[in-house]
Amino acid sequence: MRLINRHPDRPSRLLLVILPFALVLFAYFMGSAERLTDNPNDKLLPSAVQMTDAVKRLAFVADSRTGEYLLWQDSASSLRRLAIGLGISALAGLCLGMAAGTLPLFGAPLSPLLTVLSMVPPLAILPILFIVFGLGELSKVMLIVIGITPALARDLEQRAREIPVELLIKAQTLGASTWTLMLRVVLPQLLPRLLISLRLMLGSAWLFLIAAEAIASTDGLGYRIFLVRRYLAMDVILPYVVWITLLAWLMDWGLKRLTQRAFPWYEGARA
Repeated sequence: MRLINRHPDRPSRLLLVILPFALVLFAYFMGSAERLTDNPNDKLLPSAVQMTDAVKRLAFVADSRTGEYLLWQDSASSLRRLAIGLGISALAGLCLGMAAGTLPLFGAPLSPLLTVLSMVPPLAILPILFIVFGLGELSKVMLIVIGITPALARDLEQRAREIPVELLIKAQTLGASTWTLMLRVVLPQLLPRLLISLRLMLGSAWLFLIAAEAIASTDGLGYRIFLVRRYLAMDVILPYVVWITLLAWLMDWGLKRLTQRAFPWYEGARA
């Protein structure tokens, strides 16, 4: 049997999923044990005990200065900013993509503009955002919005252009107005693609959030990572990175399940 036609069964698939993570962990802890044997004060590769102690201190011991549990406070702050940024981006991207992909009079100016905006490196304009919007919450949210909205809109525009023309003609033949056509025909086709696009943009959204928090913030996961880096506190940095990855994976999984439940007919939901 050709390799391309071989599919793992359920136990084998589970093993193949776990195997690379197990190998990475094994290599890390072997290296950590070797470095700590040579130098017990080494901070580059902390042991599992050191990282566990750091997590307990940050998650379950109130900070002596603020009285807050730092890990949960940072998580709540970052997730709030991310949720607001993703929500605004989703709404703006949906409206722009629908208009550019369905209405020729809007598509003519919007499509080139979205293409150009999607090429602008968002981190390059971060200083401009701080100058225009200040150092508060708005600038961090706007970096996420500016960073992912053009890409979302372009993806949805392309999806709108792929809607069969026959479907639009039939709806108009039955008396559908432009507004009805947008809401009853185009919108249902774009909503599942919007959720899939958000999944694809989650990594970028987290990147912009961490960058903004690292430069100007007093809380948040990115702020904490860049705060403790001056002390080479890898026992804090590594668990925070793992925690961010876990949160991102849970968000991706939640969007995937939502797509499958809300739009089971959509081909991308079954992928």
